[in-house]
Amino acid sequence: MNNNIYKNSYDVIVIGGGHAGIEACLASSRLGCKTLLVTQNIKNLGCLSCNPAIGGIGKSHLVKEIDALGGFMGIFADQSGIQFRILNAKKGPAVRSTRVQIDRNIYSKIVKKFLFSQKNLIVLEKEVIDFILRKEKIIGILTSDYIKIFSRSIILTAGTFLNGKIHIGKNNFSGGRINDKSSIMLSNNLKKLPFRINRLKTGTPPRLDKKSINIDGLEKQLGDNPIPFFSFLNKNNNILKQVPCYVTYTNFNTHQIIKENIHLSSVYSGQISGIGPRYCPSIEDKISRFSDRSRHQIFLEPESLKSDIIYPNGISTSLPFSVQKNFIRTILGLENSKILKPGYAVEYDYLNPQDLHLTLESKFFSGLFLAGQINGTTGYEEAAAQGLIAGINAASHVFKKPFWYPRRDQAYIGVLIDDLCTKGTKEPYRIFTSRAEHRLFLREDNADLRLTKIGRDLGLVDKFRWIRYNQKCENIINEKKYIHSIQIKPNTFISKKLKKFFSISVFSSKTYLSDILKRPEITIEKLIKLGIYKSNILYDLESLKQIEIQIKYAGYIHRQNKEIKKHIKYENLFLSSNINYNKIRGLSSEVISILNLSKPSSIGQAYRISGITPAAISILLIYLKKNIYIKNK
Repeated sequence: MNNNIYKNSYDVIVIGGGHAGIEACLASSRLGCKTLLVTQNIKNLGCLSCNPAIGGIGKSHLVKEIDALGGFMGIFADQSGIQFRILNAKKGPAVRSTRVQIDRNIYSKIVKKFLFSQKNLIVLEKEVIDFILRKEKIIGILTSDYIKIFSRSIILTAGTFLNGKIHIGKNNFSGGRINDKSSIMLSNNLKKLPFRINRLKTGTPPRLDKKSINIDGLEKQLGDNPIPFFSFLNKNNNILKQVPCYVTYTNFNTHQIIKENIHLSSVYSGQISGIGPRYCPSIEDKISRFSDRSRHQIFLEPESLKSDIIYPNGISTSLPFSVQKNFIRTILGLENSKILKPGYAVEYDYLNPQDLHLTLESKFFSGLFLAGQINGTTGYEEAAAQGLIAGINAASHVFKKPFWYPRRDQAYIGVLIDDLCTKGTKEPYRIFTSRAEHRLFLREDNADLRLTKIGRDLGLVDKFRWIRYNQKCENIINEKKYIHSIQIKPNTFISKKLKKFFSISVFSSKTYLSDILKRPEITIEKLIKLGIYKSNILYDLESLKQIEIQIKYAGYIHRQNKEIKKHIKYENLFLSSNINYNKIRGLSSEVISILNLSKPSSIGQAYRISGITPAAISILLIYLKKNIYIKNK
């Protein structure tokens, strides 16, 4: 390694090479910052620690938004995907979500290729054990071999490695991931600073040998065709071989073994104090919490095209290895299965995200940003989304530019960050479509229309993506005008065709095609196939789909946009972080305590803090009006 690494200071140092760290360092370096990524193990860059998949309900919206802003997770997933599917395909577009089964080896290889070829970015394999402080400002890092490296901005993305402890049955040992050591010294040193630190827990299932599984009689699950790519660039010509997954289920015998041995589970024996993910429970939790269920679904997912490792999605566990082996062999298709790696739980430190501004900058230390599981989230997608925003704002801090973060009405990333920083979390936070009050507007299909111009203004969207975006916008505008202009007259060949294929009654007067398209059973694809509508942009199916959604849901989208405009005025009423709420007359002592602790950035954010009453908001509005009046005077 070049010793010059240690002699220079950097604009941005990113600690941790997980999904948050990857997006963070790629963003800051592309924005012109001299960036150093410090990771304990270069070999594990881009490692999918748990499930070899990207996306899912709500999560895919984050990936699409990362891509729309000029981030990379969607591109990595497209290039390493071995099964692509749309979830909730029969439901409305607001809740449809893309999910991609990933070849974990290829994903990691692609990530490394991007990182090592990125201008302004250097990767260093070291362990960070402390921060360097000067006059209550963090100015650099200290490595385990006591080398000091200085920086103008730091992004901490420690994942599950802060004082991580792995549990298998009653056995436990230090580690942030199996075969990877945890960051104990860094965790201890962070506890000397004013951070509020607690414990969380996550887990993973055992890995199985494909050769020992009998797939006869199991439900086969194929991917979608055509492939629903993540990236809006949609130019992946090197599609990998697509493979099926298989579905099986637990049964009475499985549940009986788990019930009889549940006291041996790390969680149920009391060894683990950290709270686990509610929406991705262990098999022990499923049996305990849903005792009325006779079976639970398991997806058998391949981890790579060139390995025989199968990931049994749905049976995360921290039971002893012998119990894991016994209960797995009661499951159809797994009667003779061989466990290659046992399942385990990992407990780790996280920092209270309420101690962060919405920019993900620490409220205690200017220039220090936190992203990923250290903020209490679970999932690759949530981590990557935070990493991108932290990378953008770390660069803005260096160049003294205005910070940026998406609002709740702009992006799921905005919902994620606002939920964390405003409400905090006591369990691993997972994004869902149900968390977004404006989800009809925040669809995965229009993430580029919402965010790509912002990404361009920030400096992350390159020329190629910008040309494609403008072409798409132009296609949508022109083709939409064309569809609105098409009239269907009564007793014509087309009107009779519509009646025959869609049971539409005979028109008594001329009708516009756009009104016909609002019917739920009619799609642009069907109209084209029947020769009723001849599109000018058949080469751009993505734009055609966007037009269809905009026409079908025009009334609902219009109503939601009106609601958004009403709420924006509160988001734009900013509250200074220097306000002393003790001096605002009329606020209760409880409200004063909450506001002084949380320091909301706007009236909108204050409104969403638990314990802040409508009466308190009215008092804050009066306070702001008085201050504006005094300033103007």
